[in-house]
Amino acid sequence: MWWEIASTRLGEPGYPLVENRVQSEIMKFACAEAGPISRSKLTGLIGVSRSKVSMEVQQLLEAGLLVEGGLAKSDGGRRSSLLGIPRSAGVIAAVDLGATSIEVALTTLGGEILVCRSEHADIKDGPKPILRRTKEILSEILGEQSVNPQEVLAIGMGVPGPVEQAAGILRSPPIMPGWDRFPIRSAFAGDYAAPVFIDNDVNLMALGEHWGGVGRGVDNMLFVKVGTGIGGGIIADGHLYRGTHGCAGDIGHISVDPEGPICTCGNPGCLEAMAAAPAIVIEAERRAREGLSPVLAEKLAERGELDAMAVGEAAAVGDYEALEIIRGSGRLIGHVIASLVSVLNPSLIVIGGGVAQIGHSFLAEIRSTVYQRSLPLATRNLPIVLSELEDTAGVMGASVMAAECVLTVAE
Repeated sequence: MWWEIASTRLGEPGYPLVENRVQSEIMKFACAEAGPISRSKLTGLIGVSRSKVSMEVQQLLEAGLLVEGGLAKSDGGRRSSLLGIPRSAGVIAAVDLGATSIEVALTTLGGEILVCRSEHADIKDGPKPILRRTKEILSEILGEQSVNPQEVLAIGMGVPGPVEQAAGILRSPPIMPGWDRFPIRSAFAGDYAAPVFIDNDVNLMALGEHWGGVGRGVDNMLFVKVGTGIGGGIIADGHLYRGTHGCAGDIGHISVDPEGPICTCGNPGCLEAMAAAPAIVIEAERRAREGLSPVLAEKLAERGELDAMAVGEAAAVGDYEALEIIRGSGRLIGHVIASLVSVLNPSLIVIGGGVAQIGHSFLAEIRSTVYQRSLPLATRNLPIVLSELEDTAGVMGASVMAAECVLTVAE
C-alpha cells in the first residue's frame, strides 16, 4: 500500500508524505481548494514550469495521494484533467479537547469530515482518563468506518491551554490540573504509528474557520472563543500567528479590573474570570438567590444549578437580569476586542464557543462596544459575526493543522 511505500522511502515515522517542496505545495493547494484542481492552476499558484508540475503530479498519482477525475475548462488549448485527493489516500484523526467535552473526528487528507463524535467530559479529571477515553472513541469510529489504524496519516489535537508546539506539551495550563508537561504524544505511540500534532484549541478553531468557514479567503482575521474560558486565534496574512512560544492570542488573561475576582491563572480581574461561562453562571445564581430574577430563581429551583444556556433562555423571554448579565459579559469582551482591533487591524472578527450561542444581545453588545471604542478607520467595513462551523471548528482546524504538518518538507 502507498503508506508502506512512503514509510520505506522516507523513513520512520513515515512522514512527510511528500519528497520535495513542489510536491508539498501541490498537495497543500489541493487541500486548500477543497475540490478538484487543474494542473494549469497549480502551475500558476506554485510558480514553476508546467513540465515540473506534471512530473511531480505523476509521482503523487503513483503514490496514491492524488487521483484524476474530470476535465478542467478549456483555456484555449487541450483541456487538462482535474486532480483531487482520494479517500484512499488515508485519514486524519482530529481531536478537540474542551474544558467540558471530547470531540473526535475522522477526516480525509483533503479535509472532508467523515464522522464526528462528541461527548461530555471534564478536563480536570486529568490526562490519563481523558486521553484513554479519547483513544476509545477514536478506535470506535475507526471500526465503524472500517478504517485500518495504518490508514491514519496523522493525529491533530486541540487542547484548552498554552502549548509549546515544538515539544507538543502544555505549559502551566490554568484550567487543566495535572496536564502540565504531560507527554500527550506518547499516549498514542503504542496504538498508532501516525505523528501527533498539538496546539491550543482556539488556534485550531481559528484555523478551521479560516479554512472552511466564514473566514475562508480572509487574510487577516481574529477568532474569539467564549466558553468555560476565553481565548483568541489570530490569522495574519493568511497564516495562523502563534507568536514566539505559541501563546499568542491568550486574551482571556488580559486584566479588565485590577480589583476583580481572582482568575484560575492566579491574577485578579482577568477577562475570563469576569466574562466567561462560569462568571455568567455565578452572577446569575446570585441574582436568582437574592430574588432579583424570578425567572432565574425558578430555573435554579428546578435544576439545582444554572448554566450559561439557562441564562440565555431567561433572556429570550425578556428577563431583565439575564439580559444585563449577558450584556455585561459582551461589553467586557468588546472592550478587549476593541484594543485588539487597534493593534491588529483585522478585516473580520468571528465569535465562537458555547457562550456565543447564548442570545443575540451578546453579539450585539460586543459589536456596539467594539464600534464605539475603536477608531473609525479600523472598524470601517469590519464584520463581527458568529462562527459558521460552530461545534466542528476545532476538529476541522486540527485536521488542517495535521495535514499541513505531514505535507511539509523541512528546508
